[in-house]
Amino acid sequence: MILVFEQIHRQQENLRLTMNETIPYLPGLSPIAGKELHARFDGGRLSSDGGVLLLREIENGLGLAERLSSCMKDARDPLSLRHSLADMIRARMFAIACGYEDCDDLDILRFDPAFKLACGRLSETGDDLMSQPTLSRLENAPSWRELGRMGLSMIDLFCDSFPSVPARIVLDIDDTPDTVHGGQQLAFFNAHYDEYVFQPIHIFEATTGKPVLSLLRPGKRPSGKEAARILEHVIRRIRRNWPRVEIMVRGDGHYGTPEVMELLEDQGCGYIFGLPGNARLSKIGQPWCEDVALRRALSDKDTLRRFFQVSYRAKSWSRERKVVARVEATSKGCDIRFVVTNLPGRAKVLYEKVYCARGRMENMIKDHKLYTKSDRTSCHRWEANQFRLFLHTGAYWLLHRLRQAAPRKSLWRTATFETLRRAFLKVAARIQELKSRVRIALPSSYPYRSAFIAMAGRITALGP
Repeated sequence: MILVFEQIHRQQENLRLTMNETIPYLPGLSPIAGKELHARFDGGRLSSDGGVLLLREIENGLGLAERLSSCMKDARDPLSLRHSLADMIRARMFAIACGYEDCDDLDILRFDPAFKLACGRLSETGDDLMSQPTLSRLENAPSWRELGRMGLSMIDLFCDSFPSVPARIVLDIDDTPDTVHGGQQLAFFNAHYDEYVFQPIHIFEATTGKPVLSLLRPGKRPSGKEAARILEHVIRRIRRNWPRVEIMVRGDGHYGTPEVMELLEDQGCGYIFGLPGNARLSKIGQPWCEDVALRRALSDKDTLRRFFQVSYRAKSWSRERKVVARVEATSKGCDIRFVVTNLPGRAKVLYEKVYCARGRMENMIKDHKLYTKSDRTSCHRWEANQFRLFLHTGAYWLLHRLRQAAPRKSLWRTATFETLRRAFLKVAARIQELKSRVRIALPSSYPYRSAFIAMAGRITALGP
């Protein structure tokens, strides 16, 4: 019996040596302390994205993939299906959140043990994930009606993400250029940006930073009627979930149109928008500028700000509205800015504390574009590019919830998505599928172990 075991051992050792001989060394490594460095890609079932398992738990709580897939009709032959719509959407969002923004990346990630586990498949005996051609067919599958249902489901997701109904929410709305190269439908030349672009509209909730809706639209500035129509759908859907919630909307000057303001007034919503200057407003503000300039000169200050408000009615408005002016005098002259609002309060508070706070919206759009690569709208069909935008928004949700799960008062609560990705998603993991369990070994020297453990515990507590 001993001889038999020794023979088996020798056979295994010979097999190991033979396999090592077929795996080349990593060249160019210089010796350390007189010892050679031998590096091979023979570490077994390893993944460089072990943190994707955290995203799996977040997605399970939010139900993102199921929400989006439920809006689509699967026309494929049921007998030939290997990957459900939800599985494909889930894999795509996980990949985007981990920094793999293109469908091509799934041709490699489809074999990754951590991604397979995150998508509900065993690392070794489970089916591999879907290929790039399969995902490309998925992106081109939704109709515009199905995309409309997805948009409403994203608003429902926003509402369901709160543990209780808030008394008040603040919606920031803005658009951003999305440069394209090719023959994409509805991509127009925009003289302001001197490029062919889409100009998607993004709506975020200002207090929490949660995305409400992202809509792909042609490469031109939205008209007042278009902006009003979009906001009407959003407000109606929110009030379907929360009938009594107080809503306030903020935006820059080209959203302060008569159509938008009348809609919000009819809906009982508050608003504050930038107001472009004109000859009449300049005439109204001239005495204010002279007063502030004189006060600055007498006080010998470098800069002096004062705030004023007036009832004003533009020719296109149906009624008078409150206009707040910020007047700033410096040694170089006087600058005046206007906002229009139906909110109560002092002019200074309305301008500095309420309106200027919308500057955070720029950072949220930057996060959406920079860290989820949501400007990868390279498909020819508009429907496919809009579907992509929803997938990238889904990835944004995953990263936003990951940041929410960080320990309170830690630096991770304010970290960028890229910082979170490098610290908590790009984690080496050895995955071994055993008879009764799957063993996941994370690095003993992992520097953020305590925070990782805390976040894993908080993700479940956050709920949907």
